[in-house]
Amino acid sequence: MLSGIKKVNEMSFPKEKELKTIRKKLVLTEPSNSLPKSASVTQKLKYGLCEKFVIHLLEHRMSQIELARKIDIDPARLNEIVKYRIDLFTVDKLISLVQKIDPSLKINIA
Repeated sequence: MLSGIKKVNEMSFPKEKELKTIRKKLVLTEPSNSLPKSASVTQKLKYGLCEKFVIHLLEHRMSQIELARKIDIDPARLNEIVKYRIDLFTVDKLISLVQKIDPSLKINIA
């Protein structure tokens, strides 16, 4: 028996109520998905293509995992798309993925 040894304070895990509050805040937090005013044509195109995925998810009320399976992409990559991480994708990659959810996709260049 180890008498006389003080129990070291252990870090406590947050209570369930606190976790629920944190989860709620995370869900309400929107990714920084705005483009700078000086965005290039390519950046605007990539942004618009990413937006197609967000719209598809909302309109079809499906999860990112379901859509990732549908278009045969890793769910983490789809998450990057819906968070508008345009720096991680080429235009042709985004177009090829959008065509899987919208085969009638037409891109007009003005």
